Amino acid sequence: MAKEIWKPGNMLYPIPAVMVSCGRPGEKPNIITVAWAGNICSSPAMLSISVRKERFSYDIIKETGEFVVNLTSASLTRAADWCGVRSGKDFDKFKEMKLTPQKSEKISAPGIEESPVNIECKVKSVVELGSHDMFIAEVVCVTADDRFMDEKGRFDLKAADLVAYSHGEYFTLGKKLGKFGYSVAKKRKR
Repeated sequence: MAKEIWKPGNMLYPIPAVMVSCGRPGEKPNIITVAWAGNICSSPAMLSISVRKERFSYDIIKETGEFVVNLTSASLTRAADWCGVRSGKDFDKFKEMKLTPQKSEKISAPGIEESPVNIECKVKSVVELGSHDMFIAEVVCVTADDRFMDEKGRFDLKAADLVAYSHGEYFTLGKKLGKFGYSVAKKRKR
């Protein structure tokens, strides 16, 4: 089987499509849609987002040192797409998309109330990479909508109907295929 060779670029797909909210005190908060986001450390809990310097949110995040990663559900896909192609310089994205700024627990940047999960972050460092700068941040608080928590207190991925992004298209996540360690787990005797 022959493999096609692609020129360099982001080939790690699918990736999360998240809405990152940020704001300066006394100004309208903003939302930027980010597809380059991910976990980078478990203790302390840390994640990263990558943002182009010319984006309106870039200076807000750099100056305030905080932001909220809001997971995107299928019902929020249109808002995520719209917030990704419109600038906060020209639009009040919360107002235009009928989203509700949610007071955060540990930082001043608001979350998005309609999001199933809000991850409050404080920037620890900024790495200049090229087209994007990476904001490395510590997770200081996570809130989740009770509707998406199962009876064991775990986040119910299927109920939340989260969205992934691949090559310019949005997808909901599929069925469960296994759990961590299932490939080596001993089968139970009956």
